[in-house]
Amino acid sequence: MNILVINTGSSSLKFRLFNYDDLKLRANGLVERIGEAKSDFKMEWNGTVKKTNIEAADHKAAFQVVINELLSPECGLIKDVSDIKIVGHRVVHGAEKFLKTTIINDDVIEQLKECIPLAPLHNPPNLMGITAAKEVMADGVPHVAVFDTAFHSTMERESYLYALPYSYYEKYSVRRYGFHGTSHKFVSQRLCEILGQGPEGLKVVTCHLGNGSSLAAVKDGKSIDTSMGMTPLEGVVMGTRSGDFDPAIIKYIMDTEGKSIDDVDKVINKQSGLLGISGISNDIRDVEDEAEKGHERANLALDVFCYRIKKYVGAYAAAMGGLTDIIFTAGIGENDPIVRRKVCSNMEFLGISIDLENNELRKTERTISTPDSKVRVWIIPTDEELMIAREAKEVVESTVAVGK
Repeated sequence: MNILVINTGSSSLKFRLFNYDDLKLRANGLVERIGEAKSDFKMEWNGTVKKTNIEAADHKAAFQVVINELLSPECGLIKDVSDIKIVGHRVVHGAEKFLKTTIINDDVIEQLKECIPLAPLHNPPNLMGITAAKEVMADGVPHVAVFDTAFHSTMERESYLYALPYSYYEKYSVRRYGFHGTSHKFVSQRLCEILGQGPEGLKVVTCHLGNGSSLAAVKDGKSIDTSMGMTPLEGVVMGTRSGDFDPAIIKYIMDTEGKSIDDVDKVINKQSGLLGISGISNDIRDVEDEAEKGHERANLALDVFCYRIKKYVGAYAAAMGGLTDIIFTAGIGENDPIVRRKVCSNMEFLGISIDLENNELRKTERTISTPDSKVRVWIIPTDEELMIAREAKEVVESTVAVGK
């Protein structure tokens, strides 16, 4: 038996197949360019990599290709579609309707549609993936929604409310929700496994750093604050997103450059961040390459990026009343020693000291703090799909156990 996890974008479908019993990864893959004349398909299993062009006019067709490939004699990972016991779906925004992992039914789908205004770029493709999978899979196979926002539902009102007229929250649910919840939850739980203890007493800042970046303050295993807000725009500097800035700048740019609100929205989401400051790239590897050559704006972009992360670490230490651990994860967090070094520099007053040589090593999961550092600093690779599989299995088994 298996669990299939899918993550759908507007023109893509990522998938992973896990063994049901031990959640070992059996296969992973991706369909891209859905809706175009030729779509790209890639799958890896048992050391084999298959790449080919397929016809996938829509997400249903793409999902059917995935099932067909898993059933194929070449792959042979499943003998019948009934070998897939659960399908887990990543859903970006659950608003206040969904505070935990949820088995999907018709009522849930209708409520997910009501969340679309809060995540107009992400929730519609997530829903397309759910619809496609339900149409292809046999009746009775449970489909489970795992929400990026759910882990942060433990935040108190002082953390998630904006100082706007309260009616905006009451009428339109305007508040901080936070994202990357499955990643923040995975690495904070993994820390407990490494330490061999429960979450009680741990005060952790988890740093999910990639093209999209967010930090979370995780106290006793629960998120008490996070940097992203009602949308993924708020927080630290990202690849093309601005992160925090004075909202009055929007009107100023509109007035001085004659831009529409849609124009400015594009600027702050697609043309800002590392790209906007450096003028080079949204990829921090390109920025660092140019910074090393002495490019002034590339150095500035790198400094701003790291400084904003450092500020949030300090703020979250204050919010939690202390700090026991910092975790770096995701593409930049796991692989960029320059960022980790700059974020942790001059933080000895908080008890943070990293081993510069260990920080440079190209290994996977490890600690990079010095033996005398009061705060442990970690690199823990994230695995959001595994977290989705875990949560999907848990909610299905608990639902069966109580006879629902």
